[in-house]
Amino acid sequence: MRFRAVLGAAACLWAALATASADPVAIRTGWAVVPASLTPLFTAKPGLVRHLGQSYTLDLVHFAATPQQLAGFAAGEVDFASVSYSTLALAVENAGISDLRVVIDVLSDGAHGAYSNEFMVLKDGPIRTIEDLRGKAFATSGAGSSGDMAMRLLLRKHGVDDKAVTFVEVQFPNMKSMLLSGKADIITAITPFSMDGELREKARTLFTQVDALGPIELLMMAGHAPFLAKNRAAVVDFLEDYLRVQRWFMDPANHKEAVAIVANFTKRPPAFYEPWLFTATGDDYRPPDGIPDLAGVEADIKTEYEMGYVKAPLEVAPYADLSLVKEAAARLGRD
Repeated sequence: MRFRAVLGAAACLWAALATASADPVAIRTGWAVVPASLTPLFTAKPGLVRHLGQSYTLDLVHFAATPQQLAGFAAGEVDFASVSYSTLALAVENAGISDLRVVIDVLSDGAHGAYSNEFMVLKDGPIRTIEDLRGKAFATSGAGSSGDMAMRLLLRKHGVDDKAVTFVEVQFPNMKSMLLSGKADIITAITPFSMDGELREKARTLFTQVDALGPIELLMMAGHAPFLAKNRAAVVDFLEDYLRVQRWFMDPANHKEAVAIVANFTKRPPAFYEPWLFTATGDDYRPPDGIPDLAGVEADIKTEYEMGYVKAPLEVAPYADLSLVKEAAARLGRD
């Protein structure tokens, strides 16, 4: 009788442990803009993701832009955050976040002939050249962002001290109003905001980000190394779902439905997105395997160092763990 009781207690304990181990891992993920980020759209197409709610759950945390995500990441508010080449260097070299690991590429600017972010001025305004920006106001998404760095680099290349320009931090949805109201003389315009009809009617592109830097890793997703190690299986499931979602949205056969989903989320008409969204040349480049160009990131960070914004050049490989996304992509290859 006592033996049975011990077995029964052991069985109950094993069941409790099994249940606990099966609980989904909560992944707190930062995001700024849809459709640049696809995580807020994971459940928009029923049946598309396979592991959400099973091995992991998503706790989506909205930020104004990439630099703000990094601040949340450093403060422990999120497990995953989007970083650009510039914020990666700032995180490691300046902020000392040594456990940051890049795991997947989200967007590349100007790669393979794809869209590049635009820096726009009024068509009927006085600014015709970069030299005309002396004494003017530049609306930036945040100090240290890739757009901010591109602007400063081009200013220097054209002999304009960036201290002669006023930098005003503005959220992307408010860029157009800042330019049209005269509160800023030049703005950073990213999709979808750069495609606004009124903006394109009244403003023109002075230069693009690729003009300043060449193709760059605009957004990569990074996590804390201890979190990745502890929850590897769930993270690979998350990345598998991310790649599956991305491939579905990028498939031309799904274009109309994909556009409708984004339009519904952002409360814009589908016609706004139809000509450019998820296309090869009208949208940013999204690598189907999720592998970032780490050599390109390292080269861009060297430029950032030469501009004096980080303490030293950075060897990027130690701050990336691409084994997770490679495992996720390999699974999709077997589907």
